[in-house]
Amino acid sequence: MPKKAKPVENGKEEGAVASKQAKVEAAGGLSALNFDSPGGLFASLISPIKTETFFKEFWEQKPLLIQRDDPALTTYYQSLFRLTDLKSLCSQGVYYGRDVNVCRCVLGKKKGLNRVGRVHFLQLRKDFHQKRATIQFHQPQRFKDELWRIQEKLECYFGSLVGSNVYMTPGGTQGLPPHYDDVEVFILQLEGEKHWRLYPPTVALAREYSVEPESRIGTPTHDFTLKPGDLLYFPRGTIHQAVTPPGLAHSTHVTISTYQNSSWGDFLLDSMPGLVFDTAKEDMALRSGIPLQLLLQVETPTAARRRLSGFLRSLADRLEGTKELLSSDMKKDFVLHRLPPYHVGDGSELLTPGGKLPRLDSIVSLKFKDHIILTVGPDQDQSDEAQEKMVYIYHSLQNRRETHMMGKEEETETHGLRFPLSHVEALKQIWNSSAISVKDLKLTTDAEKESLVLSLWTECLLQVL
Repeated sequence: MPKKAKPVENGKEEGAVASKQAKVEAAGGLSALNFDSPGGLFASLISPIKTETFFKEFWEQKPLLIQRDDPALTTYYQSLFRLTDLKSLCSQGVYYGRDVNVCRCVLGKKKGLNRVGRVHFLQLRKDFHQKRATIQFHQPQRFKDELWRIQEKLECYFGSLVGSNVYMTPGGTQGLPPHYDDVEVFILQLEGEKHWRLYPPTVALAREYSVEPESRIGTPTHDFTLKPGDLLYFPRGTIHQAVTPPGLAHSTHVTISTYQNSSWGDFLLDSMPGLVFDTAKEDMALRSGIPLQLLLQVETPTAARRRLSGFLRSLADRLEGTKELLSSDMKKDFVLHRLPPYHVGDGSELLTPGGKLPRLDSIVSLKFKDHIILTVGPDQDQSDEAQEKMVYIYHSLQNRRETHMMGKEEETETHGLRFPLSHVEALKQIWNSSAISVKDLKLTTDAEKESLVLSLWTECLLQVL
């Protein structure tokens, strides 16, 4: 059962949460991860801390250390990725830089030891044992099914991409100097032990620190050791470093990260173009020309800034009464680059419609709802100013797991459907119902109703109950 779950604040537990923790420990032990739902998976991942407590007291605020003493959980964590997995992974064709980084921290600086081309296991093992180098394996969910299973559920839960990296470090060594990341980070200790130091996050907002002396990043605020089965969370911007204690053969941990480019600023940049586009159709002032030579000015004139301020205030007023914001990129990019649903086999069963064909008298429901988004946007086939809006359905059923989070090598084709704006209410009915009769859809004709559900069924997004 869980040994310790402690919020870390200057190395001390907080009394209120510690009291709650005692009640949880008394209630019973930690079960295996719960894959019944995205929320269930996350709750089991941070157990015994409650989800509500986590988001109220820790998320984007401060680190959380959860220490456990559960043999079953330890065994499960160790199964996620082992140093011995590298032999079979190298045989599948992995490459330096793309899949594997080899490095050491020497005098406070990162020293890269990558070679060129394909990774050969014997050479990798030699660098690990003789050069005492850390091996970083990028996005192991591409190869390890259980990490795929975990991260797919977490992407559904967060509504954001979830990546991972495995770090294998020999005893008495350190792979990376103090640094920070622009993501929310969950550390799962898999093998051995690793000693962590966290520093004040304020300096991290200025730039990344990767140069000694450590005095430039202040005094550590947290100092502790993780063992297999333990979990550590810290917010983006937290400066951190980790070392494998002397006397150990090695340690292995996986970092699971999320919420990159998912700030209010990112969402504002994504949604404002659509809001301006819609407002300009009705507001002639927004369609009037800017002052002569405005683009040639070194500084924007006061009168122009005042005019823009007025436009922004009117846009804010319009936003208050707007239920649907047009997402220009964020929704589409998320679905385009996320993991496909976890399943057994090669996934071919997801690509072929199955079951009964939907008819007018059928009762239907969505399949893979967590992997589908509905959005409204301009007709992408029209280029004139009088673009009509269309309803777009995007999904990740045909995404390629092997390219997940791999940058330029990722999937470039978006899978989905588009419908006239007149279909939006019927689609919302399907989205908001656990089951609905086709004949009850808000469309003008029966033919339109059958055509809509048939399109979704053909794309493997809908089933007949």
